[in-house]
Amino acid sequence: MTCNNILEAIGRTPLIRLNKITDGIRPLVYAKCEGFNPGQSAKDRIALHMVEEAERNGQLRPGGTLIEATSGNTGFSLAMVAAIKGYRCVLTVTSKVSREKIDMLEAMGAEVIVCPKEAKPEDHRSYYKVAERKAREIPNSLYINQNFNTQNAKAHYLTTGPEIWEQTEGKITCLIASAGTGGTLSGTAQYLKEKNPDIRIIGVDAYGSALKKYHETGEYDEREIYSYQIEGTGKNIIPANCSFELIDKFVKVSDKESAFRARELATMEGILAGYSSGAGVQALLQIQHEFTENDLVVLIFPDHGSKYLGKVFNNKWMEDQGFFETLETVESEVPVPTAFFIPTVV
Repeated sequence: MTCNNILEAIGRTPLIRLNKITDGIRPLVYAKCEGFNPGQSAKDRIALHMVEEAERNGQLRPGGTLIEATSGNTGFSLAMVAAIKGYRCVLTVTSKVSREKIDMLEAMGAEVIVCPKEAKPEDHRSYYKVAERKAREIPNSLYINQNFNTQNAKAHYLTTGPEIWEQTEGKITCLIASAGTGGTLSGTAQYLKEKNPDIRIIGVDAYGSALKKYHETGEYDEREIYSYQIEGTGKNIIPANCSFELIDKFVKVSDKESAFRARELATMEGILAGYSSGAGVQALLQIQHEFTENDLVVLIFPDHGSKYLGKVFNNKWMEDQGFFETLETVESEVPVPTAFFIPTVV
């Protein structure tokens, strides 16, 4: 494939069968590996689509500034788009975001503002509010607002959904994907449900997020919300891109188990994928009894593991989170690759 610029390389990511990590479960399982995008995440799709839509409707003018609150991936994709199209890029992130992601954003020319992860959405220090303020302060700027800009989901309706349908020859029976903004899950789900309403859509949520409770009860419960480590999974707000009516079920996963699953993907499948990819595998394994040998399950792996070398793939970070205890304790919960184990020093 020959491209006139990096943006033409977005999409058409591979669907890869999982073998060892799913050994012993009944369905056929594939991963849609979005880390193969040039910006190494599914957010390339939405960044390009949202910017070009804003250009078409006159919201974005030449020489303007792109502003976004991001967990890192959307910011990187926007910075990539800005570099090609000649825009300035200002990004707000939480202190939960890995140092590697911040370094990558700055390497792409973005201006990064780090906000406290514990700040609630309405707090003036939150990365949402800081992004809104910057949009008011900077002339000729556009706050992309991926949580509430429904072109986010539209990008996946137009690209990710059709790709998965074609790659599985219409045989997919279940889609499992993390819900953050909800765009990847909902946009893909809308396309697939239009093709076959019987396809099950499973959203992956994190402990500390409000999405699962809201889906089940319609109640936004602040008691559900507390700090957690998984990036790109779960929310402390209810984003407009999350079409709850398309989602059949949410499964909550823990920081620890998701981290080990991401590490297992590398050692067992040779796939270096991110934290939320591990969360997807963990969700599948938690509900494996719901599938038969006739099922074809697709997991969306949102990004590449190189963005987490200082976190889930770093033994010191894992130890600091208390994820390494004793070998016996850890193995009783989640198998740990021997090469990654560090015994607790007493």
